[in-house]
Amino acid sequence: MGMDKIVKIWCFALLVAGVVPEAGAQKIMEEKVTVSNLAVSRADSVLFVAMDVDVSGLDVKTNREVILTPSLRKGTDSLALPSLLIAGRNRYYHHLRNGLQDETMTLYRHGEDSVIEYRTVVPYASWMNTAMLVAQNETCGCCGDSISGGDDSLMTLRLEPKAFVPDFAYVRPEAEAEKIREMRGSAYIDFPVNRTYIRENYRNNAAELQKIRNTIDVVRNDSDTYITSVFIKGYASPEASWATNTRLAKGRTEALKEYVRKLYEFPDSLMSTAYQPEDWEGLRRYVDTSAMANKAGILAIIDNDMIPDAKEYELKLRYPEDYDFLYKHVYPGLRHSDYVVQYRVRTYSDVEEIRRIMVTEPQKLSLRELFLVAQDCEPGSDEYNEVFAIAVRMFPEDETANLNAANTALQLRDFRNAVRYLEKAGSLPEAVYARGIFAALLRDYDAATALFKEAAEKGITKAEAAIRQIQEIR
Repeated sequence: MGMDKIVKIWCFALLVAGVVPEAGAQKIMEEKVTVSNLAVSRADSVLFVAMDVDVSGLDVKTNREVILTPSLRKGTDSLALPSLLIAGRNRYYHHLRNGLQDETMTLYRHGEDSVIEYRTVVPYASWMNTAMLVAQNETCGCCGDSISGGDDSLMTLRLEPKAFVPDFAYVRPEAEAEKIREMRGSAYIDFPVNRTYIRENYRNNAAELQKIRNTIDVVRNDSDTYITSVFIKGYASPEASWATNTRLAKGRTEALKEYVRKLYEFPDSLMSTAYQPEDWEGLRRYVDTSAMANKAGILAIIDNDMIPDAKEYELKLRYPEDYDFLYKHVYPGLRHSDYVVQYRVRTYSDVEEIRRIMVTEPQKLSLRELFLVAQDCEPGSDEYNEVFAIAVRMFPEDETANLNAANTALQLRDFRNAVRYLEKAGSLPEAVYARGIFAALLRDYDAATALFKEAAEKGITKAEAAIRQIQEIR
């Protein structure tokens, strides 16, 4: 099923879904009895009814008793629920000695039981979905006299049809052979005109060189990590000839490499470089996002297949004022050195240690390590869901991370994120199964059945039970 269709079905489901709200406190029997925390719910083939009944306001003489009987009614259908018998002193002990004639009643002594917690379970029937819940009351004496007090309405039921209950299939990630991570940055080193040597105190070089050192030091000073490589790529801006800029970009990149290598006494094999004589891509990005009046014409020149020196000439010739602005304000930013510090992280096996790192440095963890924490959590708990949220944030393109995050999103009924994660979950059998769950939660049972059948053919045993659920719902 396509993602567009899923989104449309979900929006429709949100509009038509109904819920039976919990009722507030209400007075019955001429305000002598208070019913609160009233709730009715359904699970499979049974109906749950719960309420708290405050009978402290009743005046029950020693030889009298009050019978409260909740009932469900709709048209010709009705069902009396178990009764409450609140007896005065003499009647209470009479029933204790002789037993209750009606086994569906529960005996309480007036004055001792002020608030009765009423809980019952009865067989479910479809007519109950919109039935009325009422409370019948009757007052009786020792001589068999009986006075009916009538009925009080408590609630009109609005029960949901039986809902699909998902059984999620999470995937244990494969262990990484090596945990290789990297940190990136850009430095803007200034060089004297036409020179390729580094002067640390020239202009803003001290701060820019410190940026590189800070990146390396973060990794180098961490006992859990080991630097495996440092890569530097230098760029020059488009002014001057291509040959001159090639010499400058190459020489300045090599100078920065030697500065870093000697500073940390890195072996030459640890470091690698590349260079780009003129950063036309960076220039294009700036112009494309600018509000320059001649933007279209400038972009046409940049995108032209002519040689770089010819482009530079055309820019000066056709748009001299724009070129002057770019030369003064944009070209300096095109003279930069991008660097990548790659490092290896040790493997963690202690769950509590992983928990601590998950909070402070989650980038050091593998999917497998995060999964160890999830296995130690209560499924569906806040921490459990947070583990998979961190996993997909750290590994946004990983199919397993997206599948597991989709499962937690579906569990939380966070359908927007579920769509986003499922789009990246690939064709794993568990992903097909998860898409079936999504369709079932949105009540598109045809699509769900088709997806569950596909998942079952691919080895997902839970899919068979999901198909049976849909058949029962229908």
